[in-house]
Parts: sequence; structure tokens; C-alpha cells
Amino acid sequence: MNIFVDTNILLDVLMNRKEHLDESALIWDQAERGKINCFISAISFHNIHYIFQRNLGAVKAKKALIMLRDTFNVVSLDEKIINQSIDASWNDFEDAIQFFSAIHCDADFIVTRNLKDFKKSYVPALSPKDLLALL
Repeated sequence: MNIFVDTNILLDVLMNRKEHLDESALIWDQAERGKINCFISAISFHNIHYIFQRNLGAVKAKKALIMLRDTFNVVSLDEKIINQSIDASWNDFEDAIQFFSAIHCDADFIVTRNLKDFKKSYVPALSPKDLLALL
């Protein structure tokens, strides 16, 4: 089973977001231990680096990137994904990139806390709680 992980799940763990941490951390742990095959978009590295660098500094930003690299499979952000995202009728360009990245890695599910962002997705989007129940 291939799981595509949206950036908000990654941020829950990396930023220790208390209200969402437990379920997101369980997914991260499953990926880290090789229990589930998890993918993230290359754009997640940029998004997380930007947030960390701005709010927590360069050292913590680098540590976050290393953790991502060492835990998840990365879907390259290539011309095809960019073109599909531009041409799609999604309201949010970044969400379109996430969706087409999920398609590119043959994801069975997208795990996200922002289910409404993936209403147009034909890859089922699940909350962390629902994905954990499925596993």
C-alpha cells in the first residue's frame, strides 16, 4: 500500500502540534519502521524549510529536512506534475501539486487533515485517524 502524506501531517510532528501530534506521529512512526510505504512531494521540503527557517532558525530547518529525507520516499517535482497542476482546475496550486504527486507515486490514499482541500481528488483522502483505523 502506498500512502501519500500531505505537508500538514509532517508539520504536526516536526512542530509538535499538540492537538494533532498523536495520530500524525503514529503515521510517521509506521513510515520510519517500514510498516507502511509513505511518499511526500519534493515541495514539502521547500514548504517546511521556509516555515522552520523563518520561525525556528536555520539549524532546526536543516534537522527537519534530514528527518524527512531519512523517513519518506520523495516524489520528484518535475515538469509533468507542474504542468498538470497548472492546467488543473484546483483552487490551490500547492494542493494540486500534492494531488498530482500522489498520482505519480501510485498512492492508494492521501493522508491529510485538510480533507476539504482534496474534494477533487480521485485518490481517496483520509484523516490520520481514518488511515490508522484502516491499517
